Amino acid sequence: MPDISALYSDHHGWLQGWLRRKMGNAIDAADLAHDTFLRVLARRDTPALLAPRAYLGTIARGLVADFFRHKDIERASLEALAALPQTHAPSPETRAIVLEALVAIDTMLDGLKPAARLAFLLSQLDGLTYEQIATQLGVTKRTVSNYMCTAIEHCVAHCELLAP
Repeated sequence: MPDISALYSDHHGWLQGWLRRKMGNAIDAADLAHDTFLRVLARRDTPALLAPRAYLGTIARGLVADFFRHKDIERASLEALAALPQTHAPSPETRAIVLEALVAIDTMLDGLKPAARLAFLLSQLDGLTYEQIATQLGVTKRTVSNYMCTAIEHCVAHCELLAP
């Protein structure tokens, strides 16, 4: 395990500058630099690092991708909410809860092949039957069943990783 305090003091400034160039602002860069080091701390099996900047950069790149994917979800959610009549507009608290749930679902489904992810979403969010999904995706009903099994196993595994 590398000496985290030395890793932090030697590379935090570089990482934050690198992230500032990627993100275009210092606030998000500082948050992601912080999150990068939290990920390093959370890993129990961090090896001795021969290339610490490459290691930190790899973690940070994943966090940047997550950041922008979550921003896309937030933007789509806000657009959908803006289309609602004012009388049906949820409170700011409800919007925050919905956004948090959408991000959690996105995180849970991350890593699934796109077809399995889409089949799962069509089933669970749109309420389509396997036959309707098969028609929409141009695959057999058996393939949809396989996609759903894969997606459900993936979600269960994700939930088990989060359990204490």
